[in-house]
Amino acid sequence: MKRLGKLYFFCGKMGAGKSTKSKQLTIEKHAVLMSEDEWLSFLYPNQIETFEDYLKFSAQLKPLVKKHVQNILSVGTDVVMDFPANTQKQRKWFLDMVSEINASHQLIFLNLNNEKCLRHIAQRRNEQPERRAFDTEEVFNHVTKFFEAPEPSEGLNILELSGRE
Repeated sequence: MKRLGKLYFFCGKMGAGKSTKSKQLTIEKHAVLMSEDEWLSFLYPNQIETFEDYLKFSAQLKPLVKKHVQNILSVGTDVVMDFPANTQKQRKWFLDMVSEINASHQLIFLNLNNEKCLRHIAQRRNEQPERRAFDTEEVFNHVTKFFEAPEPSEGLNILELSGRE
């Protein structure tokens, strides 16, 4: 029987370190990294100015990404996805992706409190000035309203980390 790749994806509030951890894991696992921010900025340059714009373009991107990731997994290559899995609906998308091809997965839950996340966001604003417009406390508070911590009942393989491990 042919070995399928494993899908790794992340849950954590804005500023929890999902992108940083995804890059580290990609190296550790010799995996393919898929970054939603990269895809969106490449395909829709200068078109995402509001949270609603992000939601619209992210939804347009997902069918293509799903098929692409399934193809990569089906040839035995692991994939690390730096796409949000911060709501039950988002996590179901990942679970459906692997279930349809019988691949394995791991959800890495970066469980940091709001204060730590806001400190990371402030640091990121200094290190990446191009993100200043979006990396604000107001945006953090807005998107955090939608955050849903993963539950065992969702049927996911969850690894919970409580810091930048």
